[in-house]
Amino acid sequence: MTTAPTASTVAQLRSDLAGRVIAPGDPDYDGARAVFYGDIDRRPAAIARPGDASEVARVVSVARESGVELAVRGGGHSAAGHGVCDGGIVLDLAAMRALEIDPRSGTAWAQAGLTAGEYTAAAAEHGLATGFCDTGSVGIGGLTLGGGVGFLSRAHGLTIDDLLAAEIVTADGTVVEVDADSEPDLFWAIRGGGGNFGVATRFKYRLHQLEGVFGGALILPASPEIVDSIVTAAEGAPDELSVIANVMPAPPMPFVPAEHHGELVVMALVCFAGSAEEGGRALEPLRSLAEPIADTVRPIAYPELFPPGPEGFRPTVVGRTMFVDRFGAADAAAAVEALRTSDAPMRAVQLRVLGGAIGRVPGDATAYAHRDAAIMVNVASFYAGPDDLPAREAWVDELVAALRKDDDGAYVNFLADEGPERVRAAYPSRTWERLAEIKARYDPMNLFRLNQNIPPAAT
Repeated sequence: MTTAPTASTVAQLRSDLAGRVIAPGDPDYDGARAVFYGDIDRRPAAIARPGDASEVARVVSVARESGVELAVRGGGHSAAGHGVCDGGIVLDLAAMRALEIDPRSGTAWAQAGLTAGEYTAAAAEHGLATGFCDTGSVGIGGLTLGGGVGFLSRAHGLTIDDLLAAEIVTADGTVVEVDADSEPDLFWAIRGGGGNFGVATRFKYRLHQLEGVFGGALILPASPEIVDSIVTAAEGAPDELSVIANVMPAPPMPFVPAEHHGELVVMALVCFAGSAEEGGRALEPLRSLAEPIADTVRPIAYPELFPPGPEGFRPTVVGRTMFVDRFGAADAAAAVEALRTSDAPMRAVQLRVLGGAIGRVPGDATAYAHRDAAIMVNVASFYAGPDDLPAREAWVDELVAALRKDDDGAYVNFLADEGPERVRAAYPSRTWERLAEIKARYDPMNLFRLNQNIPPAAT
């Protein structure tokens, strides 16, 4: 049972921390409590911004000792709004942004308040990169703890496959450094198990040589045949090529001809981790499918794939995620028809062909266990307000049901607030059981429960 913070609890935090503690009435309170999604409007009693792991440990101890609900926030992109709470304490890592890059060893220590875009830009100054996601404003903490699927996944694996060590504050306020040799069970669990086991304050990553990429956006007309062919081409592409195919109305972006704005298209975001010559050859099967509506793919610096988002953009969106072993002509036809007949202001079916380096890691090596998953499918629809939500949610669920195959798994980082059954679907049985046992050792009272929660095993 949680209790409401008292004035003395907030005062204690302000006394104990050199970092900011923001409370209702402070001029920046509303900005500090806002997260990425616009339909999440929660009012914490305090937002603590610690400066290092010792201060994180103090916030954790205050929450544990007082019985106050604790939310941990990195970039604030949780679709379930787990980075903020009503009436509790938000542990906001935004002030923890130190980054130490060692080009000689090819490693970096990064504090968890950094975003993927900030880390990527700094690493690129040395001709190096760690694979994260595909959105620069996402915090590195949450995306790493859930797995990390992005532009370099087929070439180099998930983010967790380049995670060498981490600094974790556990539920009892202890600061521990974990790696393959020190606290190996905890190190295994944080590579896919989310924020269930503590607050990750620093990460040690492997860096890869990457002077530049052949990447950008390729926009094609959205017919079932083209959608089907894009998936086939992406499946047969070299591992260096990642394709994120978004079937959606064409947005009014400067490089999209005005006559195509709002028209159903395939916006394929592509990244070839290699030379322009090799990238051009790898991309030819996609470019030859139809006359492109727009084609910005060219040799670029890797950080250019992480442009800043629109200022103040806080979408209201309902979405679902799943893995499928195949996405064929019938699936493409169903997706295109559903998108054509919807009148949502924005809707999309996103297709991510996986494989490559992701699948070369054993399924039990990390808590992310979907190594054999072939394709990730994400279905989303924007909605205009509470009255509009039921219809948009029904549309998403109906399309997901039409596309679902035998694999009922889910990528934990893309889950919304969908209930414990969907969290359970993110982990095969043996993985779930091991995670629950580790949870019981490190967080037996489930202090860290504002997440895609794995309850501790009964002892």
